[in-house]
Amino acid sequence: MTDASAAHRSRLAIVGSGPAGLTAAIYAARASLKPVVISGVPAGGQLMLTTDVENYPGFPEGIQGPQLMEKFRAQAERFGAVFVDANVTAVDFRVHPFRLEVGLSGRVEADAVILATGANARWLDLPAEQRLRGHGVSACATCDGFFFRGKEVAVIGGGDSAMEEALFLTTFATQVTVIHRRGELRASRIMVDRAKANPKISFVFDTEVVDVLGGETVEGLRLRHRKTGAISQLKANGLFLAIGHTPATEVFRGHVDLDPKGYLKTSEVTRTSVAGVFAAGDAYDHRYRQAVTAAGLGCMAALDAERFLADHHVGAPAPTGATAAGSTTL
Repeated sequence: MTDASAAHRSRLAIVGSGPAGLTAAIYAARASLKPVVISGVPAGGQLMLTTDVENYPGFPEGIQGPQLMEKFRAQAERFGAVFVDANVTAVDFRVHPFRLEVGLSGRVEADAVILATGANARWLDLPAEQRLRGHGVSACATCDGFFFRGKEVAVIGGGDSAMEEALFLTTFATQVTVIHRRGELRASRIMVDRAKANPKISFVFDTEVVDVLGGETVEGLRLRHRKTGAISQLKANGLFLAIGHTPATEVFRGHVDLDPKGYLKTSEVTRTSVAGVFAAGDAYDHRYRQAVTAAGLGCMAALDAERFLADHHVGAPAPTGATAAGSTTL
């Protein structure tokens, strides 16, 4: 944990501490850029809400999400990355060095910036849903579908993402029930046809989930029909939310280009609309949303930032406020 109550000057600032931000920190630190990582509160990204991670390379027995993020951070600190455990509250990319206001009264100034703030899955905000996240409630079938082999699951949503999740889950589950609050699906016709043609997938329309049942794991769902108000129960061992994600980019609005959904717009993979400001991870990748792809994008953003600094002959200023790798007196 570090303090964020004064100015800090760095060649590179990285905003975010999920797989993208921490991989960028590892590469940048090894390149002697002495990156400052503004980790956010809470730190660690979506993997901090994940239990077993079995699809990240290098861990044949699997690893807990928070443990994986701890290893990422320790590796970045080993090479000299400095962490500021605070949120970015404002930015100014019109001036150089770029300015990032952090915490209550701190500031980071940097010659280049990597934005890796991620995206947050949308939830139903039910108490039991929050309690059972990682214990049967998930927002990523690709990540967690394997754990539901031979079980019955439900998917909430009516768009293409929901159809993709449902189709993927049929590889493992015996039955997949798609629950949609409207009377018609919003997904594209081809995705609807594929889902309806799959004998493992059934549909419940005009219905919303009002409670998730179960003690240690999901055992079922309590449903309410939106037109009649009738309450029913559905047996399910898993619940997958596919109602969209919200990119954590609002603080950057008006400073870099965003697409209509709020994701960072890029060219040449990681370059944003501002020279010297780069994007990595789910803050702009709304297609794959995997830890391993986020890490790869973090690597690319760090390499692009390093090249930008070299091409623009930005020197390495003497760091102020740094006391040791992984800590700062900001």
